[in-house]
Amino acid sequence: MSHSSAATVSEKSVWDGGSSPMGASYGKLMMWFFLLSDAFTFSGLLITYGLVRSSHPAFEGLPEAFTFSTEYWPVPEKVFEAVPFLHGITLPLVFVGIMTFILIMSSVTMVLAVEAGHRMDRKAVEKWMLWTIIGGITFLSCQAWEWTHFIVGTDTPTMVKDFVNGQWITKEVTGASLKINQYGPQPFADFFFFITGFHGFHVFSGVMFNFLIYYNTVTGVYDRRGHYEMVEKVGLYWHFVDLVWVFVFTFFYLV
Repeated sequence: MSHSSAATVSEKSVWDGGSSPMGASYGKLMMWFFLLSDAFTFSGLLITYGLVRSSHPAFEGLPEAFTFSTEYWPVPEKVFEAVPFLHGITLPLVFVGIMTFILIMSSVTMVLAVEAGHRMDRKAVEKWMLWTIIGGITFLSCQAWEWTHFIVGTDTPTMVKDFVNGQWITKEVTGASLKINQYGPQPFADFFFFITGFHGFHVFSGVMFNFLIYYNTVTGVYDRRGHYEMVEKVGLYWHFVDLVWVFVFTFFYLV
């Protein structure tokens, strides 16, 4: 090989960056980098939640007369036990279980959309993307109801102490906000709003991305490109959102 042709090969390999790892495109690699950084963010939040929770005494051992106490970390089964249209019926974690099932099923429909894209089946991609969007919107609607119920509170108020005008007073509190929390220590409400809200924002963003992909599919954008890689890239994000919810569900509702 002559010196000029060796230089040409060397220059080409440098600017091309070599072979792509595992055959992944630039777009897929960037999505994986983003998801990795996002995983670190959620990990930091959940680890912090675990550390703060471990610094508070558990609810077990309190007298039966106590439903909630601002000194003890609440039991999730007692906080999240309501279901829409079933007022007064105690069903611990049933509603959040339904939410989890809906989100997992939307991940299944996303898998089917990606598989249809590999087959260049436009109609199937449209169908499964639409079901994925419906699943995401349904989950967000359920989360909005859960937030509303959490903020409004139960029928039984909790007695808490508050520092007003230089002295401590005792008052009745129902529901939760960033300043008061009927169910337990204030950090419980703060973490609930921030972490579930942060995840809800990811779900909302995913629904917007899915709708954009659905629109491009209907208008034939990916048929003209000759591939449906965008469906797969957005699918990676959607699966990540579902996986993160499994950890949020475990930390907040099960542990």
